[in-house]
Amino acid sequence: MKKLFGALALSFALLALAGCSKKEQAASGGDGDKTILVQGAFRGEEQARFEEIIKIFNEKTGYNVVYEGSPDFEVQIQVQTEAGTPPDVAALPQPGTMKRFAAAGYLKPLSANVVKAIDANYAPVWKELGTGNDGKVYGVFHRVNAKSFVWYNKKEWSKRGYSVPKTWNELKTLQDKMVSDGIVPWSVGFESGAATGWAGTDWLEDLMLRTAGPDVYDKWVNHEIAFDDPAVVKALKMCGDIWLNPKYVYGGPANIVTLSYGDSVKPIFENPPAAMMNRQGNFITGFMQEEVQADLENNVGVFALPSVDEKWGTPVLGGGDQFVAFTDKKGVEEFMIFLTTWEACAPWAKIGGALFPHKNQNFADYGNSLEKEIAKVLVNASVFRFDASDLMPTEVGSGSFWTGMVNYVSGAESAEQALKVIDQTWPQ
Repeated sequence: MKKLFGALALSFALLALAGCSKKEQAASGGDGDKTILVQGAFRGEEQARFEEIIKIFNEKTGYNVVYEGSPDFEVQIQVQTEAGTPPDVAALPQPGTMKRFAAAGYLKPLSANVVKAIDANYAPVWKELGTGNDGKVYGVFHRVNAKSFVWYNKKEWSKRGYSVPKTWNELKTLQDKMVSDGIVPWSVGFESGAATGWAGTDWLEDLMLRTAGPDVYDKWVNHEIAFDDPAVVKALKMCGDIWLNPKYVYGGPANIVTLSYGDSVKPIFENPPAAMMNRQGNFITGFMQEEVQADLENNVGVFALPSVDEKWGTPVLGGGDQFVAFTDKKGVEEFMIFLTTWEACAPWAKIGGALFPHKNQNFADYGNSLEKEIAKVLVNASVFRFDASDLMPTEVGSGSFWTGMVNYVSGAESAEQALKVIDQTWPQ
């Protein structure tokens, strides 16, 4: 009962804050008809970079797009939408949420003009990911992430004579070498406010692709196999071989749940380094220390998380934010079309910390060779799978799956128990 009252209190508090925020924006936005409220999970550096994109649109069009970022966005958008007070536009990290909102009639299908822009500027997979179960297109993808990468301190690795592993066995050998050298191989962080645990889901998804292959991965995403299928248990236990070994993880397993995913990359660049590797998406460069970001090419090394089974190769796991419209307010269509253009991406690409799926992008605009090469891998990948948790029903993908990873790494549940509990939450 206390949990229920707590959840209700949080919901009402978020709704009240969102309502006040919208009133403040309307009061300060001048011509209310030209103010377009956009909400999402971008905060900190990401928010600052996205707001630079918005500035370009506002100056070109005379509209007043205003962005609000929240650490509890996933909860907030649910509350606001169900209460009938959503923003004009939202950047949804989970396609599953888009499909649920669309099925409930909360979203406006994109106009023919926006769909035409999507067809011209994206590979078909991105249109498919933005399409609801009714066959109508609702989402425009902008910033996306390639997640299957391991980051390391280039100078430290060179000094120690470490080589990039190409296979999982080579990775295991390297881990043990690092331990024998008196250094911790991995820095892992799951903390992310109300979204704590999502970083763990990415690990499991990468291992699913590498051990079970893309076809089984697709069946898992669609619940055509149980969430606790033996293939999933096997992949999670491989994650646990790293997470649950105090010799392998910075601060030990207990530190994983409390260490922020953004801060988890910093130990590898401390002096001396406190860990050697961090598995995370391309956006993690934006969380590195300023002095590291100032010279990424000389300070930072990156490699794809190695292959486990050679018949599956080295798949690319990705994610991204799709912008959806809750209103057909004047200016929303123009903003959506703008997001499909490279003009809406290049400034962020130059600063770093983001990739974009646009077909006709200028790779030279990326500010460093690391992200330029990752972008090419993303756009040209023959095998690409979207983040599984983002494709699953919201109750699972941004709920029990996150919680299950926390329960597993904290020792509260075994791999089998955690996955069984998640499977039981799948909507019937």
